[in-house]
Amino acid sequence: MKYRMATVSDCPLLAEFNHQLIQDEGHRNTMNLAELEQRLRGWLAAEYAGVLFTNAGETVAYALYRELPQEVYLRHLFVARHRRRQGFGRGAMEILRSKIWPAHKRLSLEVLAQNTAALAFYHAMGYRDYSLKLEMPPARPA
Repeated sequence: MKYRMATVSDCPLLAEFNHQLIQDEGHRNTMNLAELEQRLRGWLAAEYAGVLFTNAGETVAYALYRELPQEVYLRHLFVARHRRRQGFGRGAMEILRSKIWPAHKRLSLEVLAQNTAALAFYHAMGYRDYSLKLEMPPARPA
């Protein structure tokens, strides 16, 4: 698997992948593709970096992360739907950890509680539970 840093010209592809990620994880984000693309452009122009992972010329995954003084925060890791369970997620994580992210920094991320597949994957990658965010939806009017 090969990788390269994403640029703003990759934002249409990143937006499509991000849209699929939102659907797959059951997130309640309602942004459309144009809105997602604009948000990604802003993130890449400011504090986030993106990485595209390819296999035989096909983009199979992407990661979006932000490096902070004490940690690297992984915001997105997405593997194309038809390429899952083939080792590309694990390979992407290995590249990020060995070639891109500083070894001396803590790694953090957030996973939606109902996304059990992602939780299992990240636990297998060595991440440990740290906190649990709870919420209560607003009451419905009578």
